[in-house]
Amino acid sequence: MKETPMRRLPMLLVLCSIMAAALAQAREPIVGLPCEGCEAVFDGLPATLASRARIVPTAEPGEPMLVSGRVLGPEGAPRAGIVVYAYQINDRGIYPPPSRGRVSHRHGALRAWVSSYGEGRYAFDTIRPASYPSRDTPQHIHLHVLERGCSTYYIDDILFKDDPLLSDAHARSRLGRGGPGIGTPKRHKGVWHITRDIRLGHNIPGYRPCVRRIAD
Repeated sequence: MKETPMRRLPMLLVLCSIMAAALAQAREPIVGLPCEGCEAVFDGLPATLASRARIVPTAEPGEPMLVSGRVLGPEGAPRAGIVVYAYQINDRGIYPPPSRGRVSHRHGALRAWVSSYGEGRYAFDTIRPASYPSRDTPQHIHLHVLERGCSTYYIDDILFKDDPLLSDAHARSRLGRGGPGIGTPKRHKGVWHITRDIRLGHNIPGYRPCVRRIAD
């Protein structure tokens, strides 16, 4: 009997289901719960990553900012091959809707990934975010870490010491996840610069050190 497209359809659906299940099992577990939206780190994750990436398009309005730092292991040694995921609002205080993806819709379109290299260094080109409209939340940039083959988790947002909305209460509420997230931005030739070093697993509940080292 000749096989028709309709007869092949059930088999294709089965194969798609098997592939989807395999991909889901291959994803690193989320630790440091509760973590709403942590699965978005996988949504749109590029196959190859550089150590520097743009969170916002070059034409995006706002004050340019360079976020840079180093990724350090629990023992303090630099770690290469660690994925850092960042997302933020724009200079009007909103998350522009993404063009794709359902898992990451709450993170908006301004998002990017990098992979640390050499001495654990990474960098993001972006703009300085605004505050949420009609709220007392300080300016911030969200960060997640993905240790391939081990786990993923969110770390403390990047906050700015010169932000008038950064109160003592906000500063005390930080848990130091991944190390201190509050930094002092400095402006040089029209670009804000801020450093955010990351300590893997620091103050992350349920974290176990990753024994799988990935070469740069």
